Amino acid sequence: MSAEILYATIEEAIKNGVDILSLSLGQQSLPFYDDDMMIATLSAIRAKIFVCMAAGNSGPYRKSVENGAPWILTVGASTHDRRVSATVKLGNGVEVEGESGYQPSTFNATGNIIFPGFRGQNGTLGCMKNSFNNTNVKGKIVLCTIEEGKYRDMSVNVKAAGGVGMIVLDTFVQGATTLSYDYVLPTAHVNYTAARKIVNYFKISNSTATATIAFNGTKFGARPSPTIGYFSSRGPHPYNGGIIKPDILGPGVNILSAWPIRPGPNPNGPPGSYFNFDSGTSMATPHLAGIAALLKNTHKNWSTAAIRSAIMTTANRFDLDGNPILDDYNEHINRANATDMGSGQVNPVAVTDPGLIYDINPEQYIQYLCGLGYNDTQASTVNGSSVQCSVVGSIAPENLNYPSISISLDPSKTKSVKRTLTNVGDANEVYNIDVEEPKGINVVVSPSSIQFSQIGQEKNITLEFSSKGMPLNKGNILDGQLKLDSGKHFVRSPISVTIL
Repeated sequence: MSAEILYATIEEAIKNGVDILSLSLGQQSLPFYDDDMMIATLSAIRAKIFVCMAAGNSGPYRKSVENGAPWILTVGASTHDRRVSATVKLGNGVEVEGESGYQPSTFNATGNIIFPGFRGQNGTLGCMKNSFNNTNVKGKIVLCTIEEGKYRDMSVNVKAAGGVGMIVLDTFVQGATTLSYDYVLPTAHVNYTAARKIVNYFKISNSTATATIAFNGTKFGARPSPTIGYFSSRGPHPYNGGIIKPDILGPGVNILSAWPIRPGPNPNGPPGSYFNFDSGTSMATPHLAGIAALLKNTHKNWSTAAIRSAIMTTANRFDLDGNPILDDYNEHINRANATDMGSGQVNPVAVTDPGLIYDINPEQYIQYLCGLGYNDTQASTVNGSSVQCSVVGSIAPENLNYPSISISLDPSKTKSVKRTLTNVGDANEVYNIDVEEPKGINVVVSPSSIQFSQIGQEKNITLEFSSKGMPLNKGNILDGQLKLDSGKHFVRSPISVTIL
């Protein structure tokens, strides 16, 4: 989207009294004064419009997160416990389960397996149009790894070459993420563990390897759930400071959605209301926009920052079985950290009663930019009008009253961070404060508890960070948690410490 269209769209939204903007848009991260989307969305925030934006689909790589401004909610993508099942039965009797959005009811694919581009095989990897040179795939089930392009396009290419089925094999990068796209021939997309079983069988059996693909419809109760889709972009953001991005995870893998054309092998079918599965942080973003709309309706006087705070501080860092949320990348070897998932998986039930919020006046975002070191010209560009940092003042980035905390720490020094909490729970409530310290970091919170006597009352806390004296490697990013517990309300903020 061009800058002109984006500005015009947001201007129209302001005129029409829009409450929520869900923008599944993104681009490579830039300093905010060069980022038209971040500049435009600040205008929306000033008009009290809540803005949700996608974190991007460039994961699992570090510093790939997009849309990192503190005035928007940046959304990563998680899985859920529903699988659209496709089973692969190998000629040796081994069965593995994958997924496919194309579920033919009367046809199972059976045939010899071929793997173009694999060691000792003709063709090239990726099931691209030119992958089958000197390779006869007619009547066979073709093994494919994604090298470039789109998953569905691989099935188009395999079908055009005469294949009767396709098995999409995850590498360690895709890990445990399997996708239910509307493939155009019988397909199963399998995770890395299943892929290794299939490839090992193929290597042993070679030309005698066979497989059958069968379809089982939708299954519920898959575990672990939720996890982070491998593609969900990760932090830290290269141009912000003091906060963690992405902010939150929402369901964004294999989301059933309204679709304009008939899915599957016959897209030119009759007009009608169709549905299809799609994946991406663009699919997660509208989930959060919907939750923000419910919050806006319940708490009509809340600011955009208050809504974001409620979403973030009530998020789950554990999955449905009470275990830490895992990363699909490299197939669940690692727990997700704060720069992968922000505060965690959104909890749409808990958001309506967070107990406490971190509120921010929109003008403090300009002070934040001045605190980042922006000169007056740069700050004015983002603001849309003249700014003098010497007049408006500055906020150290880590002291923006945000629901997450990110600092850079010299182990030989201490650093203090301040936060202000506003009571939106019960009139009389006492919160005990605890910190799950990042490994090797000492965190002292003052005071150790806060007591509220009325709704809307504010209380300040200070966190002082220092090294515990153990060796800390430069560049390491260490995670912790700030926790406030009243017995009725539990308020949590992720902490990220980067060692200088």
